[in-house]
Amino acid sequence: MKSMFDYYFFYKPFQVLSQFSEAADKKTLKDFFSNIKKEVYPVGRLDYDSEGLLLLTNDKKLNHLLLHPAFSHEREYWVQVEGIPDNAALHQLQNHIVIHVNGQDYTTKKAYASIMNPPPEIPERNPPIRFRKNIPTSWLSLTLSEGKNRQVRKMTAAAGYPTLRLIRHRIGNFTTTGMQPGDIVHIRREIKQDLFRKKFLL
Repeated sequence: MKSMFDYYFFYKPFQVLSQFSEAADKKTLKDFFSNIKKEVYPVGRLDYDSEGLLLLTNDKKLNHLLLHPAFSHEREYWVQVEGIPDNAALHQLQNHIVIHVNGQDYTTKKAYASIMNPPPEIPERNPPIRFRKNIPTSWLSLTLSEGKNRQVRKMTAAAGYPTLRLIRHRIGNFTTTGMQPGDIVHIRREIKQDLFRKKFLL
């Protein structure tokens, strides 16, 4: 059944701000969306140097459900890190690692982490990650049920494996599968049930 609200899933490219307002010489959502309703805004954000799935909507109730800490939902990230995490590091990432949030220590909620072997098939990034011959890299799948500022980057750094590239692959049951950076999928049906349906038991 058609919804009275609009939902847009956007594959945010690298070095694009998650906002419509102009910002000097940086690209914003305004460079990709035209003729969109004024009341449609991104739910949360992806950092300028992160890529992947971003939800935009004029559904204020869904916005509240996705952003309020009391209502958890899954976000899956594909993370290229420096080095190859061992079992101890994966255990840390999954079981409450301490990061800094707003100048204070914060213990993360339980997560799901695994090494992706083979690495995911993803679009090339422009510019690409700087290649260093003597330092191996690996890809992780990291699923969270919370979203603190730059949380994924802080978690991998705290485990000893700095993030090189970060892609949000999934929000709830919606993924980037079949999408390219800059693509937009417009949905006019109620999506709350799909967003809050659990895939992993965290």
